[in-house]
Amino acid sequence: MNISRIIVFVLLLNIILTDGVFAAEIWVAPNGSDKNNGTQQRPLATVAMALRKARELRRLSDPAVKGGIYIRVEQGIYQLTETLFIRPEDSGTADSPTIIEGATEGQSILSGGMNLSGWHKATGNIPGLPNEAKGKVWVTDAPLIGNEALQFRQLWVNDHKATRARGTDAPLMNRILSWDHQTETCWIPNPKSIDLTRVKGMEMFIHQWWAVAILRIRSVEMQGDSARLSFYQPESRIQSEHPWPAPWMSKKTGNSAFYLSNTIQFLNQPGEWYLDTEHLKVYYIPREGENLQTATVTVPILENIIKVEGTIDRPVSYVSFKNISFQHSSWLRPSKAGLVPHQDGMYMLDAYKLKIPGTPDKKGLENQAWVGRPAAAVEVAYASHTTFDGCRFEHIASTGLDYQRGTHDDEIKGNLFKDIGGTAILAGVYSDEAQEVHLPYNPTDKREISTNEHIENNLITDATNEDWGCVGIGAGYVKGITIAHNEICDVNYTGISMGWGWTKTTNAMSDNRITANKIHHYARNMYDVAGIYTLSAQPGTVISNNYVDSIYKAPYAHDPEHWFYLYTDEGSSYITLKNNWCPAEKFLRNANGPGNVWENNGPQVAAEIKNAAGVEAPYRYLLKYKTVNREGQPINHKLE
Repeated sequence: MNISRIIVFVLLLNIILTDGVFAAEIWVAPNGSDKNNGTQQRPLATVAMALRKARELRRLSDPAVKGGIYIRVEQGIYQLTETLFIRPEDSGTADSPTIIEGATEGQSILSGGMNLSGWHKATGNIPGLPNEAKGKVWVTDAPLIGNEALQFRQLWVNDHKATRARGTDAPLMNRILSWDHQTETCWIPNPKSIDLTRVKGMEMFIHQWWAVAILRIRSVEMQGDSARLSFYQPESRIQSEHPWPAPWMSKKTGNSAFYLSNTIQFLNQPGEWYLDTEHLKVYYIPREGENLQTATVTVPILENIIKVEGTIDRPVSYVSFKNISFQHSSWLRPSKAGLVPHQDGMYMLDAYKLKIPGTPDKKGLENQAWVGRPAAAVEVAYASHTTFDGCRFEHIASTGLDYQRGTHDDEIKGNLFKDIGGTAILAGVYSDEAQEVHLPYNPTDKREISTNEHIENNLITDATNEDWGCVGIGAGYVKGITIAHNEICDVNYTGISMGWGWTKTTNAMSDNRITANKIHHYARNMYDVAGIYTLSAQPGTVISNNYVDSIYKAPYAHDPEHWFYLYTDEGSSYITLKNNWCPAEKFLRNANGPGNVWENNGPQVAAEIKNAAGVEAPYRYLLKYKTVNREGQPINHKLE
């Protein structure tokens, strides 16, 4: 047998042994071109074009897709100028998935941002700039999209988030004097050292129980030692009408804390920046060691980097991301309409107190609210068998990854979530914009319910760093979800929150599992808080074998003792909580329904259960990225 026959024989044998399965490969590289054919030697420039080529391979039933399609994304930064959409036509199958895979851990970066260059020392007179900042400020031209200045609320220098110019130096805040609900105005101390007459773009950030609000200031009226703030609509009306959570007034623990931001007269500290939309300039005071002539300065332009969206009858299926990094997303809701959150980062579209309390589902209910959902860097809806594996979500303005509705049998595993402005991972419907939040959600078409999702072995650290009332992992009306072996630390509010509706009525939720998670160093700035928190009836749900520890002492708490390790809140029913380790039995059962079972929770839980919580061995390389209590903030301990 000659050599050519041997080669043919080996090839035929390989086809027989592998059942003829070959996978198509499409290559993408920073130095590629979308006019190339997508081979490793002639790669494409964008993932969007790679998806188009994959779509064509499937449309034409190319034999190469029998073993799947691999879109190989080489190491580098890919700055997107439009959201990358993945549609039903991009779906694979169980035997032929579409996999978008980075070359190495987190080094293939899909960025929703753009870089600012041309920085130089600011000279001449800059109206409003404080005297102490003169000679320290650098400036560059504000970016334009078409003929309009780009709006953005975040700026990163060498991927270190900078601070929008603020009236009190972080982390310090002032206290309001009073809130007038009739005139929709707020009285604050007159900061005589700061000029408040320049109000264009100025915002108020105010701490309210378990949430914060961001309000656009319309005018400031000075009266002696006080200043009266009025606000733009719609946030002015919503903020003054809704009862929960409202501005706090207390001689014992102090009134609600606040700070003002986003005007030139506040720019005085290293690491602060200001966007002057009138003169189209960006100002920044460098931190020690930063050289703006060589630094990479990034601002976000896209709210959504990726959208995976099918329909209820044609979901996106069998599409996976592996080793991809998603970075630099924007969120502009506070700049356009203010932000008055309800809970878990869901913001109020309308809310008010009922003159006569009571609804069919809850006789004592006194408030009504309708909410919207914050934008996410990656949004998924009407999809199944999708995967995010070994990916990184960093430098995100709002939610990191959001499985919104109509999803099932998906995996979120082994990912890093770090420097997240809102919630790291969201899943399931909360309330649609047309549905009042206290009404139970139970759709006729059960395909709407996010079901059998797996959120496992992820590290979440430094999340909720802009909207403090968000959570590490949030799940609304979900069914059969598994949240297991995640580590969550350095978040401002609750670690894991599951449920919505404040109702004992049977709804879409059932058979959920929260198990073996490690939650610590949480509640950095908020209270009425827990490591694990639930709402509403959830038959068959089990919360077990979790580790919960180290609740921060929130510096502006309205009730400094209102913190918990486990918290079953209004309507929580038919939930089993067992074998959860925490250093003390500090739990809250508030207005619960029937059927809850509490068994062996607290410091007596076995060491092997405690030690097994958190990310499992194959994923522990993620732990090198976590940050814990960098400022040395004190920790709460139960008072015996």
